[in-house]
Amino acid sequence: MIKKTTVLVCRLTMSAALASTLLACTGGSVVSSDDSPSASPTMTTLSPGEHCDAVIRSVVEAGFTDEVMVTCDGENAYIHSDSYPSHEMMTGIVGTNEQIPVPAPGYFAPVRLNALLTNVPKTRDSSLAIAVNGIPIFDYSAGGEMSIDDLYYHQPHLDTLLRGELDICGGHTGRGDDYHYHELPRCMIAQMDNAGDDAIIAWGFDGFPLYGNNNPDGSTIPEGALDVCNGQPDPVFGYRYHTSDEYPYIIQCLMGAIDDLNRVPTIGINRPSGRPVAVENLTFTHDDIGNGNLTYDYEGESYYITSAATETANCFDFEWKTITNGGVVESGEYCNVIRTDGGMGMGGGGMGMAGGGMGPQ
Repeated sequence: MIKKTTVLVCRLTMSAALASTLLACTGGSVVSSDDSPSASPTMTTLSPGEHCDAVIRSVVEAGFTDEVMVTCDGENAYIHSDSYPSHEMMTGIVGTNEQIPVPAPGYFAPVRLNALLTNVPKTRDSSLAIAVNGIPIFDYSAGGEMSIDDLYYHQPHLDTLLRGELDICGGHTGRGDDYHYHELPRCMIAQMDNAGDDAIIAWGFDGFPLYGNNNPDGSTIPEGALDVCNGQPDPVFGYRYHTSDEYPYIIQCLMGAIDDLNRVPTIGINRPSGRPVAVENLTFTHDDIGNGNLTYDYEGESYYITSAATETANCFDFEWKTITNGGVVESGEYCNVIRTDGGMGMGGGGMGMAGGGMGPQ
């Protein structure tokens, strides 16, 4: 039987300090099935309103309401953050790409409601999911967008974990001076109020949740049970992703329907990007508004990148002496831009620079 149900589209709001509280629910209508939930991997058993509530609960129960806001409309839940975690960053990296993390206020990530499994892998050279603390999640590779063929075999020479490019928290900074995860977000999980096998730790942009290394009931996932995207059927959502100790560690593609994956927002700042290089003694100190100092050594010489928030919203004064630029001291003011036009948000494009450019000092 088909019946008409009321969908509650719930919103969260933030104070100036990013304290989030449940504000209101507004009604709407959709057509949904009255059939009993099943283990079918084809489509979520949840209505859009229930799916919205599940996304909200995943943030609230994890304890990240002071860092994340969730809004919903009829098609998506949106996880809003400044993409700048409250946990430690950059510790343990030995292969840096010479970028420094800065906040990106205004960042948001859409999570599709009415998730639909297509069994057609989708990839891109950017984030595929959003953690419940508002930090984007990429696949394991440092080699750009993987082809469909690339998904079916391990590429150790491009593995960010094996290359020493990830910190002890499973993340690092990309070419947009944006912090993101490439494997299990250990430090985020350690912060979660509900840490455990049944806790959702992230959402794919196709609307399916990401759990840890075990099934939500605590049982071990049998070898070979996860598909090429590191997912399997789920009785509630229709499908779910997992992290794993072995390659590919985390989501490496999306199995659900999504209108245009390349238009999902990305973060860019247009500061000249570095290239991966093996270094020693990398340390990062910072505050919560983007005043930071990244230092490291290479062949007996010290290098650094600093950032300082300016009075202009989303803009930072940078100074750097990097291996990539031959040890020349350069500086400039650059501004974060949230792109939704298919751009990748990386250095070398035509966006985000304010107040002049860079130049030797």
